[in-house]
Amino acid sequence: MSAPKVLFGFHAVGVRLKTAPQSIVEIYFEPTRRDARMRQFIERVKEAGVRLIEADSLRLAKLTGSHGHQGVAARVEPVAQVTSLDELLEGLEAKGIAPLLLVLDGITDPHNLGACLRVADGAGAHAVIAPKDHAAGINATVAKVASGAAETMPYFMVTNLARTLNELKERNIWIIGTSDDAPKTLYQVDLKGPVALVLGAEGDGMRQLTRKTCDELVGIPMKGAVESLNVSVASGVCLYEALRQRG
Repeated sequence: MSAPKVLFGFHAVGVRLKTAPQSIVEIYFEPTRRDARMRQFIERVKEAGVRLIEADSLRLAKLTGSHGHQGVAARVEPVAQVTSLDELLEGLEAKGIAPLLLVLDGITDPHNLGACLRVADGAGAHAVIAPKDHAAGINATVAKVASGAAETMPYFMVTNLARTLNELKERNIWIIGTSDDAPKTLYQVDLKGPVALVLGAEGDGMRQLTRKTCDELVGIPMKGAVESLNVSVASGVCLYEALRQRG
């Protein structure tokens, strides 16, 4: 069995408390924080029957590796999730659901990854995919920024991204990359069918091989002085346009 991991912050711990309270080993809280948010949180923990442990801010910082813990942390056991991209896609196919996937190429900042997972969860994406050698992995910072989405959004790190994209094509999933110099805008393409939206790192964009593997390239219209959006914002724009088109 995997060793327990640490979640911290009200959102991340609260989502686990809501979705899988039995997986929580114990919850640490800062007793000097007595505001309404903390009181309500403690009530929820007690109702769930989870063990509570008092811990000062320094202990929480050491436990979480961050001073942004908000006075709350939890040691949790892994929750069973879909174990492979193939398993997830076969499940969607069996239900007649058109996959909506977010592919991140070269996103190494854990804050950006956390924000992307959060927006993917919010927009109803089915999974986020990234290459193993050019991506941030899930850690406590990612989980904190994701506000619980790191627990609910499947995140697959693949050995060869271009090969994975070609395998998605074999499943009739349309690969749409984003680029500043694309001939079309996001709003000129059909996103109602099976689709994987590919975004690269801010500034560098997608790697050349990833770009060549895409079926189509689209751009996000930029009307002001700035030339590009943060990748998590761009992910939100793209995914919510897909959500809008899908009704």
